[in-house]
Parts: sequence; C-alpha cells; structure tokens
Amino acid sequence: MIRGHAISGRFRLYAAVLLMIMAYVACGPVKEKEPNTASDEITVVAYYFPDYHEDKRNSAYHGKGWTEWELVKQAQPRFPGHQQPKVPAWGYTDEADPRQMAQKIEAAVDHGIDVFLFDWYMYEDGPFLNRAIDEGFLRAKNNRHIQFAFMWANHDWMDIHPYKKGTPHKLLYHGKVSPERYDEICDLLIKNYFTRPNYWKIDGKAYFSIYDIQRFIDGFGSLEATRSAMDRMRTKAIDAGLKGVHWNLVSWGRPVLPAEETPANSAELVTRLGFDSVTSYVWIHHVQLPETQTDYNYVRDAYFKYWDQAKARFDVPYIPNVTMGWDPSPRCDLSSTWENAGYPFMNTMGNNTPANFRKALAMTKTKLLSDPDSPGIVNINCWNEWTEGSYLEPDTIHGMQYLDAIREVFH
Repeated sequence: MIRGHAISGRFRLYAAVLLMIMAYVACGPVKEKEPNTASDEITVVAYYFPDYHEDKRNSAYHGKGWTEWELVKQAQPRFPGHQQPKVPAWGYTDEADPRQMAQKIEAAVDHGIDVFLFDWYMYEDGPFLNRAIDEGFLRAKNNRHIQFAFMWANHDWMDIHPYKKGTPHKLLYHGKVSPERYDEICDLLIKNYFTRPNYWKIDGKAYFSIYDIQRFIDGFGSLEATRSAMDRMRTKAIDAGLKGVHWNLVSWGRPVLPAEETPANSAELVTRLGFDSVTSYVWIHHVQLPETQTDYNYVRDAYFKYWDQAKARFDVPYIPNVTMGWDPSPRCDLSSTWENAGYPFMNTMGNNTPANFRKALAMTKTKLLSDPDSPGIVNINCWNEWTEGSYLEPDTIHGMQYLDAIREVFH
C-alpha cells in the first residue's frame, strides 16, 4: 500500500509538471494581465499602426506582398545628422502572423503597456489593414494578457507611400461612410470586438475613438444626424450587454496629413455630439517644428502648454499623449530633394533619446497624479510608426530602451 501511494503521488507530481509545461508552451512566458484597476494609478495605452503585413489593397496598388517595411528599408539620410534608415531589432516582422504578434504582446505587457489602441481602417467598400488585428492579434495565444481598442482612422487615404514632391495628391480611399454603412459597421464592431473580454472598457463602456471628426460628420450631413448615429451605437452596445460606448475624439489644431481639415470649433462639437473624452494622436498636431531637427524637449514643453489649454477648453476629460519621435522622411520619394515643404517633406524631431523620452513620461505621470480630475490614462505614439519615426519596438541602436523607460516610470 505504501509503495502504491508513493507511485500515485509521483504520478500526480509528473502530471502537474506536464500541465505546467503545456500551459507555458500554449500561452508563452507572459504573466496574466488583469484589466486596469484603481490601484494601478495610470492606464498606459500605445497606439498601433497596422501597415506591416500584406493587404490586398496594398498588393493591388504597390505590388504583391508590399508593406511599409519597404519604405523603412529604403530610407536614407536626407540632411546632416539625420539618422536613417531605422532598423528593427526583431527584423521585418509580419504582424498578421499570430506567433510574431505574440512577441509584440509579450514585450508590451512585460514593459507596462496595458492597451494596444489599433488604428482601425474601415471604408464604405470594406476593411483595410485588418489582418494584423483579425489574424495576428486575435489569434495570438497570449492576446488575453493585454487589452485592445480601436481608434477609427477615418481620414482619407492618400498616395504618399512614397510621395513625390510637387505632384498632385492622389486620393485612394475616402474616409466618409454613408449612414447605412455606418450601421453595418456598428453591428460588426459590437459583435466581433466590443463584447470580447479584453476589449478596453471605461466604466463598462467600450472605448471607441474617432480620428477625423470632419469626415465623420460629412457622412451624416449634419450634427443632429451625427449625434443620432452615435446614440444608436450606444443603444446597440447596451442591447449586447455592455454599459454603452465611451466615445473619444482625437482633437488636433494643426493638420498634418494631406486633405486634413481642422474643425472650426472642436470644443463645441465635443459638447453637441456627446463625446465622453478627448485626446491627441501626436504632439505635432499641436506644435510647430521650427527647425530641421527640432529639439524633443522644446516640442514636449510646447505640448504641455497645449495640454493646459485643452483641459480648460473641453468640458470632458482630456487624455494626454507622449510622443516618442517624429520623422516621416521614409515616405518621401528618394528622387525628390528634401526640404520642409509639407507632409511628408517636413521638419523632424531630434534629441529624442530614451532618457528624454523617459523624462517626458515622468513629467506626464506627475502632472496626471497631481490633477484631482485626471482621467488616469496616458496614450503613447506609437508602438510602430516606423515610417513616421515614432516607435517603441526595439531597433538596432537603442534596443529595448524606450520600452524600458515605460516600465521604469509606470510600473
């Protein structure tokens, strides 16, 4: 009997170890990440730009298999002291591959990022760049360790990959959608994304952000019709078991991309349309870059002044942004002489060292924690805007230092 119990106990031990190994293989070495709680102080959100996988629209226009990695590879220095090309330490990954996306999730979670906020592209005639989300992120075995949400990148998609200076801007996909298409999009969002356990929710409401408010309104024809459309999505979300939709607006005062239009009065639109919060996508939407390589700390300080203005201007919480860098020169046609002549031929940020990035994060944290009305959220541009020089993914010069800065400051 004693010997039988010993064998049984040893078998249970082996079985337990085997189960642990199987779990490790299935999920990867990422610790379980619970949704943000009040004790976490600040929710850290990273924008994610999903143009680093093959998409049928890109293949039809640029050639089979084209991604923006091609622009990253071909980039060259355009002025003295200009560091190009940027070389990813992980190689030119395919974000639609769930195994490679799992690597990104693991690094994000391990360095204190709570949410991937995907730039989400959906047009009148269907989706664009969605495989990074549907095939990469949602099929990654560790995707439950991080929350995700969408910023509807509903701007016009122009031919700027690359752009030849002085040529007419060519519109490829219009950002405006019809009311009928919008209702279909609402149903798709709620069914496929909002109701997932790890979709980011604020007070039980699915976070959903709009990038281009003017294009959004254009689709409905009036503020009243736009407000009604937003309320319809809220109702649909409640019917699906959520507490509603947290509508967020990306507000900007300085257009960057071709065809962007600055609304006459964003604060009035926020109130009349019933947005729940306001945020920014990148510092340069609010700060002019006076030098070819404008000092990072200069841009940071100018943005902080805007932050104070935004808090006073809007009657809803303002979620601040920290930008890692700015350099859209990889999108400039190499045959064109470089000069500050309008996106993507525009001034850049310099001196955006990991140490200066860390300082910007620390200053942001201090400002948030000192504000009794703080939303307790910060968003970062960007996880992977390689062709705009703003990325957290490791490169061959700084490695993981930008991610390390986030972990050091926030966790």
